[in-house]
Amino acid sequence: MGLKSYRPITPSSRYKLLPDFEEVTASSPEKSLCRPLKKSGGRNNQGRITCRHKGGGHKRKYRLIDFKRSRRDEVAKVVSIEYDPNRTARIALIEYPDSQRSYIIAPKGLEVDGVVSAGENAPIKPGCALPLGNIPTGSTIHNVELTPGKGGQIARSAGQGCILSNREGNYALVKLPSGEIRKIHTSCYATIGTVGNIQHEQVVSAKAGRSRWLGIRPTVRGMCMNPVDHPNGGGEGKSKSGGGRQHLKSPWGHAKGQKTRQKYKGSDKFIIERRKTKKRRR
Repeated sequence: MGLKSYRPITPSSRYKLLPDFEEVTASSPEKSLCRPLKKSGGRNNQGRITCRHKGGGHKRKYRLIDFKRSRRDEVAKVVSIEYDPNRTARIALIEYPDSQRSYIIAPKGLEVDGVVSAGENAPIKPGCALPLGNIPTGSTIHNVELTPGKGGQIARSAGQGCILSNREGNYALVKLPSGEIRKIHTSCYATIGTVGNIQHEQVVSAKAGRSRWLGIRPTVRGMCMNPVDHPNGGGEGKSKSGGGRQHLKSPWGHAKGQKTRQKYKGSDKFIIERRKTKKRRR
């Protein structure tokens, strides 16, 4: 995967860097694996906005991804590498001997006509899924399960990968992309390799219209609003004090960046080391 730059003949093309889609081999998705996708506009079932800055965007169809890798000890052939508008990673269409097809997250290095499998005896190569107890320590993995049989939940976006650092009894120590080290049961499945489309974070859209195509609406700073609209609003000029009584909390939750994780959570016992935090300057 590479990035494509453009001649600066217009303001929007001056800094534009977009993917060249060289790894994509199919122009249309597998219809049997597509489902309708209704837009919420960031609203809940009562019509109230619960997630701001969402709305519009191009029409999409959802691709059913096999995060569980449910068919074990069967070899599947990679038919194509496709673009998925619902995620940053590319997806791979695989076909089993009985002609059943499914989508999986496409790791780096997986190519058309390659073969993948899932199971305890699967080979250690990109795209193959194995239990954490059968993967060599030091391996890079993605699509990692947290609960056996639930399906992959960790490291599914472009360029992401975890490191299987060690094993202690029935648990494996996995270093997550955030830097957190977590204990995960060795019966949980994970896929070998790093998620493809590594250069996604270097993409420069260069214009607001491209964000609107993705369904992202404009974001306005709270400090520019009125006190009725945001806890940080109000004040004469550029006021950091809010111009009056500071409501550090809005009626719907925090507005100043406080941590929202529960103080005492059942999964805390599985966290060996917290994710990296920025060092404060002295």
